[in-house]
Parts: sequence; structure tokens; C-alpha cells
Amino acid sequence: MIRPTAELSEVIKRYGKDFIEKFNPLGYHKGVLHALSVCRTAELGGHVDQCEDCGYIRVSYNSCRNRHCPKCQIVNKERWIMAREANLLPVGYFHVVFTLPDCLNPLCQKYPKALYDLLFRSVRDTLFVFAADPKHLGAEIGYISVLHTWGQTLTLHPHLHCIIPAGGITVKGNWKQARSKGNFLFPVKALSKVFRAKFRDGLLQVAKDAGFEVSSDLLRTMHQSNWVVYAKEPFAGPKQVIEYLGRYSHRVAISNHRFVSIDDGKITFRYKDYRHSNKQKLITLDATEFLRRFCLHILPPRFVKIRHYGFLSSRIKASELPVLPGKSVETTRKSEPAPKLSWQELCRQRLNYDPEICPCCHTGRMKTIEIILPRSPPIASIILQKSNQKCAF
Repeated sequence: MIRPTAELSEVIKRYGKDFIEKFNPLGYHKGVLHALSVCRTAELGGHVDQCEDCGYIRVSYNSCRNRHCPKCQIVNKERWIMAREANLLPVGYFHVVFTLPDCLNPLCQKYPKALYDLLFRSVRDTLFVFAADPKHLGAEIGYISVLHTWGQTLTLHPHLHCIIPAGGITVKGNWKQARSKGNFLFPVKALSKVFRAKFRDGLLQVAKDAGFEVSSDLLRTMHQSNWVVYAKEPFAGPKQVIEYLGRYSHRVAISNHRFVSIDDGKITFRYKDYRHSNKQKLITLDATEFLRRFCLHILPPRFVKIRHYGFLSSRIKASELPVLPGKSVETTRKSEPAPKLSWQELCRQRLNYDPEICPCCHTGRMKTIEIILPRSPPIASIILQKSNQKCAF
């Protein structure tokens, strides 16, 4: 993999102090920025490995494991996908996106947990109402939802991605296929209207509970705004679903590979312009403005951004999923959950990369010879040996 020209951690190290002085962000925002800035540095500790064959020495520092870090999501993503594979059915899947209008952005900034929880509830209630209606399906559905809050230029753009199997379970426990042989779920225009109504009613209750008022102007603007519900092309089956989840489930606001330059107090990064055929373009922001936008997408502590509903909820085991007509139990579902692998084994099986193979001779295996305590560099002799070392291979 090509190494990025710059990293988010370096942006925070260079300009984080200026950003804090200018905008005085929330305490947990500062905590996340600090965690990302020290990711894979001596401040978090680490370990020293040595090749058993050629003697090559490698110093590795620990990851911050923060869910907003672009360097710490790969292993977590693969673990989560393996856990989901047992619950995938051999049917088509729909991808539906629910988006909040930008007139709600100020409230999302001020009350992120309340508004994002309401977004999840409104989408759930909307989908369940349509699924229960015999005109549309007449069955209980299950789905996975993933919250994203960003646009390509890091502006606030809250939207919910929903992955929905093409059918549901009737009251008699039988599988019922979606309309048009699974090629159609629910009409998006009708979904949009119900979604808007569910969110509006929920917002009034949230405002009452939180002690703020929703102005008549905002209600009017909400009613006049375009509540986008977008149904993408249906997935052909479980394999496509897994590929999608691999791209989207643990995505963060910006990846390190999008950075072009972070010099002179300016941050330049790539983005896709969806209004012009997804053309790749560049945008340059002041470093403090860039960090302000990034902080818009730091979720509240302990907020769950991936949620499961209906027969795909966490309370339902894979062995309890319905058996599809004409399918065997083995074909329909997996009865055994995926084993929990070590991160090394996960890299070998899922990422085609063996972290224990020596990067110098490519045959020996790396073994840990020293643990580095947080904020404590390895012993000087090892540093000297590493810096002067030349592998014979």
C-alpha cells in the first residue's frame, strides 16, 4: 500500500493548539484530538521485535484505538464483518439512505446525541410502518444501520445508511419475499413523507425533554425542505453486502490518503464532487477551519453509530434466523459464530498480510524481545542497533 503524503495526526500536532485557542472545543473533542495525535507514538508505549533468522529489529508503538482515527479501524472493521457474516441470508439486499435537511445542522451541532438518536428512531419507525403494511410487505424486517455525519468537504451532513434484506418474517414465522421478486422495497417518496413526519413529531418531544424550543420558522423550513430518501441499486447477494460493509461500516470523516498538503497553515485534500459526475477535486482550508470541521464528526462518548433492528438485532442468534423456502438450513444460515481471532491471525486470513514475517529477509519471524512502557523510549542500545543495522538480505 502506498504511504500517504500526510496524516491527520500530523495536522493535529502542528495546528491543534491554534485550533483550541481559537475555537475552544468541547472537552471530549480535545480528548479525541489528543488520542489521534499520539497514535503509534512512544507516548502510548509499544514493543521491540527481532527476527529469529537475520536479527533485524523493529520498534512498533501502540495504536490509540479511537474510533475516529483513520489508522485504527482496519482490524476492528474485519472483526465486525466476520461477526455479521453469520447473520447474512442468501437473498438480495437493499441499500436505503435517509438524510436530514441542512436546516437541522445547528441543532445537530448543539444536541448531537439527542438528534442522532432521534434519526435512528425515526428511520426505524418509518421502515417498520411500511414493512407491517400488507400493501408493501406485511412482515417484520431486519436491517443494519450505519450513521455517517460528513460530506466530502467535511461539512455536516447527517445521514443513515440502511442495509435491508429483500423480505421479512410473517406472524406465522414464514419468510415473505419483497415485491417484484425482491427488486423493489418501498416507494421512496412515501418513505420521505413519513420519515419527515416521524422526525418532526420526535423533535418536538426531544425539545420538550431537553428544555429548548423549536421555532415555527424551523418547523416551516423543515416542512418545505427536501427530505432525501435514496434507494440505491439493490445488492445482488451477501457477497456484495460484505464488500459494502467493508467500505462503509468503520469509515471515518477523512482518510490519510486524501491529504495533499498540510503546510503553511493550510490543509489541502481531495474530495469527490457528486454534482459533477464524482469528479476528483481539491479543496484548501485554513488548518483551524479544517480541525473545526473534523470535530463536527466526533461522536458523543459511548454513542453507538452502528445499530441492528428486527430479526437482525443483537438479541437474535444466527440459528434463530428463518429458513428460506426451497433452501436448507445450512444454505440459509450459519449455526456457528465466527471464532474470535487474534489480530495477527486476522491480518493473515482477512488482509493477506502476515505481521510476524520479517520485513527484511521475508523468511524469518519477528518475536517480541522488549515491552516499551508508555512515554518511555526503548533502551539506547537497541535504538543504536536499529539505526546502524543493515540486513544482509
